[in-house]
Amino acid sequence: MEKKLNLNGYKCPILINKIPGTPIVFLHSLSYSIEIWQHIGVTNLLDTKLVPYLALDMPYGEKNLCNPKTHDTEKNLNFIRAAIENIFGSILPVLVGANIGGNIALHFASRFPIKGLILIGPTRSLEKNLLHAYNDFNFPSTIIWGSEDDVIASEDMRTLADKLPHSKLIIYQGAKHSAYKDEPKRFKHDLLELYAKTETTPFLQNKHVIQPRI
Repeated sequence: MEKKLNLNGYKCPILINKIPGTPIVFLHSLSYSIEIWQHIGVTNLLDTKLVPYLALDMPYGEKNLCNPKTHDTEKNLNFIRAAIENIFGSILPVLVGANIGGNIALHFASRFPIKGLILIGPTRSLEKNLLHAYNDFNFPSTIIWGSEDDVIASEDMRTLADKLPHSKLIIYQGAKHSAYKDEPKRFKHDLLELYAKTETTPFLQNKHVIQPRI
């Protein structure tokens, strides 16, 4: 179901399936919108599997219908947190982030408890202000990288996989930067695999105390 969400001064389209369970929250890349998750069939799959989800048009997006827009990390983080709390209350989510969405997901996970993380070609994942937090990521993570990605270096993704506890790096051979778009069937399999792991494995939550909104 597509709706408009008006929170923290931002009015943005969302795709939502509000049913019981652990929600998956999707953060698109810089040049995409929530439509990408429909395009590759992820939202339809989760509807069928009765998995709750929230796909957000994000203020950082260049081509979506979120208004106004901002690249400010703090404002984007606060928008995500407000959206999750508004729709799912205190239930901890699984985050999926692509490109800049992956960077924002990492920042979110460094501050607030989550149950799992999927990153697709995340940008600036080795920032100094993130690296110190990774030891506290006590939840499963999957990193997806396309072998033909000309934006993110393979060495960075291998380093990230080494830094994140309980993580797995998956390389999509022949895929470009938007690996999930090039290999949607495989991505949906890997998404469900990570989701199942968050539901069945007794990982501790990350140790960070929830911080007040800025």
